[in-house]
Amino acid sequence: MTTEVTSPPTSASPTARQVWTRTRGVALALVLLLVAAVAIAVVRSDARHGRLDPRSADPSGSRAVAELLAGRGVDTRVVTTLDEAADAAGPDTTLLVAVPDLLTPRQQTRLRTATKNSGGRTVLVASGVASVERLAPGVMADPANSLESTLEPGCDLPAAVRAGSADTGGIRYSSAHPEADECYRSHRLPTLLRIPAPSGDGDTVLLGAPDILLNDRLDEHGNASLALQLLGSRPHLVWYLPTPADATAGTEDEKSFFDLLPSGWLWGTLQLFLAAALAALWRARRLGPLVPEKLPVAIRASETVEGRATLYRKADARDRAALALRSATRVRLAPLVGVPTSQAHSPEALLPALSARLDGDGPSPHTLLFGPPPGDDAALIRLADQLDALERQVRRP
Repeated sequence: MTTEVTSPPTSASPTARQVWTRTRGVALALVLLLVAAVAIAVVRSDARHGRLDPRSADPSGSRAVAELLAGRGVDTRVVTTLDEAADAAGPDTTLLVAVPDLLTPRQQTRLRTATKNSGGRTVLVASGVASVERLAPGVMADPANSLESTLEPGCDLPAAVRAGSADTGGIRYSSAHPEADECYRSHRLPTLLRIPAPSGDGDTVLLGAPDILLNDRLDEHGNASLALQLLGSRPHLVWYLPTPADATAGTEDEKSFFDLLPSGWLWGTLQLFLAAALAALWRARRLGPLVPEKLPVAIRASETVEGRATLYRKADARDRAALALRSATRVRLAPLVGVPTSQAHSPEALLPALSARLDGDGPSPHTLLFGPPPGDDAALIRLADQLDALERQVRRP
C-alpha cells in the first residue's frame, strides 16, 4: 500500500493582506489622481457651461440678446443637431452657428448645401480655418487674430454704421467677392464680413468674435445694436449649438489614436525601447556557477538558526519551518533504522523500518514526519517537541 504525500503549500505566495500592504500606496495615488481629474473636469465644465447659449444667464451666455430679440418679435429656437439646423433654413430664418469649427467636413458641406439657396441669413461666429472655406467658399481666415477688441465700422453696411464701434476684434477674413461688405477692419482685414448669396435675398455673415453676443459684453459700445440688427432681420432665429455627440458626424472623419500622433513620435518611441534594451544588456550580470566563498568571520550555528527562525516567523512561514524540521529529522532517522539517506524522504521506505523500532505509543510517525503543516505557532512548537521525542525514542538502546 502506497501513501501519497501532499506537499505543504508554499508561503512564497503573498497573502491578501500582504498584497494590500504593498500596493496601498499605489492605489491611494491612483485614487487621488482620479479625484483630481474629476475635480478638474467639473471645474472646467462649469467654466464652459452655457457659453453662447441663449438660454444661459452666465456671463459667457447669450440670454440677454435672446430676450431683446424676443421684445422685437423675433423668436429664438435652440438646436443641437445638424438635421434640425438644415431643416430650419429658410427665407424667414436667421441661422446662427455658434462654433462652426466643431463641425466635421461632412457636416460643413451639408450645412452649406442647405443654406446657400435658402434665401435666409447664416451667421458664422468665429469661423476659423477648419470651417470657413466650406461654409463660406471664397473666404479665407487669417491665422493671425486681431490684436484690438473694439473696432470702428469703416464700411457702408447699414447695421454697422448704425451700431458704431463694437467688440468684433478676433478672427480676420479676406475675400475676393466683389459685393462683399468688409467692416471693422484690423490691419486692413475685416473682422465682420457679409457675403450676399449668388441668388435670392439670402446672405452669409462672418463674425470674427462672439463678444457682441455675450451677456457681460452686450451693454458695451454698439454691441447690442449690432447683434440685434444682424440677428433680427428675420422673424425666426435658429441658434445652432454644435456638439461632438451629433450622430451626423459620421465615422469617415474619425481617426485612431496612432493617426493623431505625429510621425516622429513612433520612431522616437522605438529608439527609446532600443536604448532601454541596450542599457539593460550593458548593466546585466551573467549568471554563472555558484562560487564558494569563506565568510570573513565565524558565525555560530545557533545564530544562523535563530536568524532563519526569525525570518520564518515574520513571514508566517510555518509550513516552511515545519518542512525544514521534518526533513532534517528524516535525514537523521534514516541511518538509525537502516534506510539509505537517499530514501529518507520516501514514506514507503522509512515508515516500515521506523515502526519496527517504536513501541506504538504517541503520535503516528506518518503524521509527524509527513503530515500537513501546523495551523498556528503553538502547533509548530508542539510538532518540534514531538519530533525530538521521536528521535530520542529511536536512538534509545
